[in-house]
Amino acid sequence: MKSYVLVLISLIGLIGYAQRDDTNNSELYKDYREDQFYASITYNLLNNKPSGVSQNGFSSGFQVGFIRDMPINEKRNVSLGLGLGISTNAYHLKNLLIEETDNDLSFTIIDESDYDVSKNKIATYLVEVPFEIRWRTSTANNYNFWRIYTGFKLGYLLHSTAKFRSSLGNVNVSNNDSFNKLQYGLTMSAGYSTWNFHVYYGLNTMFDDNSELSGESIDMKSLKIGLIFYIL
Repeated sequence: MKSYVLVLISLIGLIGYAQRDDTNNSELYKDYREDQFYASITYNLLNNKPSGVSQNGFSSGFQVGFIRDMPINEKRNVSLGLGLGISTNAYHLKNLLIEETDNDLSFTIIDESDYDVSKNKIATYLVEVPFEIRWRTSTANNYNFWRIYTGFKLGYLLHSTAKFRSSLGNVNVSNNDSFNKLQYGLTMSAGYSTWNFHVYYGLNTMFDDNSELSGESIDMKSLKIGLIFYIL
């Protein structure tokens, strides 16, 4: 009889512990959010380059910021994200010379061997507002999970430069009005745990509608491919 009583007491204790654990989990889930801070490293490409224009070297980008995670379902594994961040981006050009005349930009295709070019780079610095629709397999106690985040990112250009260095002379362009102040595009991040693939596909052009090369509109858009890391 005593053994039955001990078993019954043990079962009651386990049930009580489980109930307390469920209560704690419920409380934990009530405030559970995910992936608030982010940092990404990308390889930057230029889409829609004019005929004859190419890139050279490794064009890199770096983004860092904060996203407010706002779950929209009971399990809190689907959410909306709205944030604020900054980015720096470089685009190395092979044979396109960018110069400034009376605040207008002129674009010329060159043979770099004639100039002995040591640097030919566009750089942009932006403040960004990302918006994401987020799905993940996480729970309040599971930090290794699958995620797919898709969204839209709006950027405002704070500073821009075009630098050209050669044996025949140097050209420096800074904050020219021909750079579009607003840059926006689609984003997607997907992966497991720490390692996540990230892509940004620019929807608008880097330069305004008046920018031309040999009568052809300069419709270059940014494409960034790389890795993104999320931190609670």
